[in-house]
Amino acid sequence: MEPFALGSLELSILCVAALATAILSAVVGMAGGITLLSVMLIFYDPLVAIPIHGAVQLVSNGSRSIIQREHIRWGIIWRYGALLFPMGFVGLELAQALPPAGARCLIGAFVLLATWAPRLLLLGTHPERADTHRRFWVLGGVVGFLNVTVGATGPLIAPFFLSIGLSRQALIGTKAACQTLGHLAKLAVFGVTGFAFAQYALPLLLLSASVVVGTWLGSRLLDFVSERWFVRLYRTVLTLIALRLFVWDGFSLLGWC
Repeated sequence: MEPFALGSLELSILCVAALATAILSAVVGMAGGITLLSVMLIFYDPLVAIPIHGAVQLVSNGSRSIIQREHIRWGIIWRYGALLFPMGFVGLELAQALPPAGARCLIGAFVLLATWAPRLLLLGTHPERADTHRRFWVLGGVVGFLNVTVGATGPLIAPFFLSIGLSRQALIGTKAACQTLGHLAKLAVFGVTGFAFAQYALPLLLLSASVVVGTWLGSRLLDFVSERWFVRLYRTVLTLIALRLFVWDGFSLLGWC
């Protein structure tokens, strides 16, 4: 898709989605990033949506890690970041080889698994039993690969931060810092290979502003909104979008539509 191909209506829809998913993340604690990416894939090809989404999520996770900077466990951060960048290039080879419909279908399948069967994404691994230090070396490499193929890896990494003795602030801050590092690595990979971020300055600016406003609103709604209601809503919306990506683009890939 060419730069600036989206009209004002499409950009408005994306901004509303960015605002809503930021509120969702602030209230529920996760799922906003993967939901926003699913919406963006309706308007952009995967190799455009993923780097733009990464830049927007960099703003979102970066702000959370700054707020919780005093609680971040830096030993986890450098282990997690060691393989992010090199494995990103490996993942990019696969992403570039896939046709757009194939990439959307893959992401749709990932979203469905992350929403309804997150344990299957761990391939039998029990994060709570894994070695605390080793788990983040391996996890960083896996995320580096998936960063540029499925784009949003928050649901995959979340279980690995549980049961390692972190306080709530340390868990939120360290996880946000890891995701920030992951998005930085993703943007570096796309930047090195020539993605023209400057040509998407307007949607990047609008979406980043929407995410900041959504985070602010969500933090104030936290005590007044039912988390159960939000979880049900996000699962329903995310499932419908993921099915659209998985089924529709799967049929398109097979030449059935």
